[in-house]
Amino acid sequence: MNIKRAKQEIKDTIEAYLLKDEYGEYVIPQIRQRPVLLLGAPGIGKTQIMEQIAKECGIALVAYTITHHTRQSAIGLPFVSKKNFGGREYTVTEYTMSEIVASLYEKMEKTGLSEGILFIDEINCVSETLAPAMLQFLQCKTFGSHEIPQGWIIVAAGNPPEYNKSVREFDVVTMDRVKKIEVEPDFAVWKEYAQLQQLHPAVISYLNTRTAHFYKMETTVDGRKFATPRGWEDLSQMLTVYDALGKEMDREVVVQYIQHETIAKDFANYLELYRKYQMDYQLEEVLEGRIDPLLLKKAAHAPFDERLSVVGLLLGRCRNRFAELMRAEQATELLYEELKKMKMYILSSSVNGILSAALAGFQAETDRKKTAELLTRQEEQTRRRVTELLEQYRRELRREDVQDGEAAFARIKEWFNGEQDALERETAEAGAMLEHMFDFLEAAFAAGQEMVIFVTELNRDPYSVHFLQEYECERYYRYNRELLFEESGQAIEARLRELGR
Repeated sequence: MNIKRAKQEIKDTIEAYLLKDEYGEYVIPQIRQRPVLLLGAPGIGKTQIMEQIAKECGIALVAYTITHHTRQSAIGLPFVSKKNFGGREYTVTEYTMSEIVASLYEKMEKTGLSEGILFIDEINCVSETLAPAMLQFLQCKTFGSHEIPQGWIIVAAGNPPEYNKSVREFDVVTMDRVKKIEVEPDFAVWKEYAQLQQLHPAVISYLNTRTAHFYKMETTVDGRKFATPRGWEDLSQMLTVYDALGKEMDREVVVQYIQHETIAKDFANYLELYRKYQMDYQLEEVLEGRIDPLLLKKAAHAPFDERLSVVGLLLGRCRNRFAELMRAEQATELLYEELKKMKMYILSSSVNGILSAALAGFQAETDRKKTAELLTRQEEQTRRRVTELLEQYRRELRREDVQDGEAAFARIKEWFNGEQDALERETAEAGAMLEHMFDFLEAAFAAGQEMVIFVTELNRDPYSVHFLQEYECERYYRYNRELLFEESGQAIEARLRELGR
């Protein structure tokens, strides 16, 4: 199955395992809660989805790469103790608590979360001395003599033997005690993730036309050559930073991430052309509605690859602009909720005291969620923006020496309305940008396959879909109706796959 389905399977498993009956007992007792074993090629997102799952389920996460551990750190160190049996004292060997089990208790104390996921990566690549402990861990949910706490679900991950010479095959007895999920690379699923995470438009555009390069693993006389989703994502982040720093990325840099020389060279060449098209097609002027007739002629007669790159450039700008707008909306909505909570207190109490208390309470809630690792980076940024606005409101009221509750709330409402007005202006500007894109595409390509690709990709991008639910774009809806996207999109994607071979 693909990584998206695997993620949902794990979330469903967690929901089932954590379900309690009327007496507060787990419906499926811990001994019957099979550990989940994820098996799949390296770099396809097995580790990454665990962080997402923990945040979305509101539970803790402790992750270990077991190949970094020795038998002693995993099961504890032996020590001698005295015990009395049948009236006689005996010397007994016991073990200190496993570092891994201890980390679960530390996580519970730190986060205040009593339930969580213990994720063990590369579980089938352990050393010979640690292998029996791993089998015991999967079968009995213990490390040494110490049990995994109630409410903690075990998820393990490993690579098939063809990807790692250190892999150990688990026997039938062990495999019959786990819930095995096999994961395969899937570009369509990864693309959804890439758009949501705002990966660099050049990476998404390139892989759209060369899907065969999304995941490649080859064994040659010179060793392994590979390209993985993890490599593309890390390359994308570096490319974004290089753009901000004004640095050029060439093949020597690309191959550091995409360790397949042929693919790295191909992407580096594509990136050079991508930059050229960005300059040649005067993108900033197009977005402002100033379109040179010579530019339209150039676009109309350009090769198919070049036209696809131009559409990719436009889509990248859409995605980034709509994502910024969505974050601003989320901050405004969160601010509104906080102001609603404050209203009744401001009208009847000390203005400065209430604002200070509200700010402190909001910050404490942010810190608690951050400590519990329940916030995504985007959610952290949203809450930081709301904190800045609340602090700004407090400073302004103090500067204006507003003491009356009704007057204070009237000023806060005025400032909040200003935030909403700014949001409406940004929405209108984003809408105008989209209209200018349609102007360019219509003038250059009419209702051809470039328009099909553009609107189809808008339909698949979560930020664009969110924007278009609020903004009335007549041409977007018209092209959705008039063009047979399912049929045309499939034909174009088939052609893209042919180009990518």
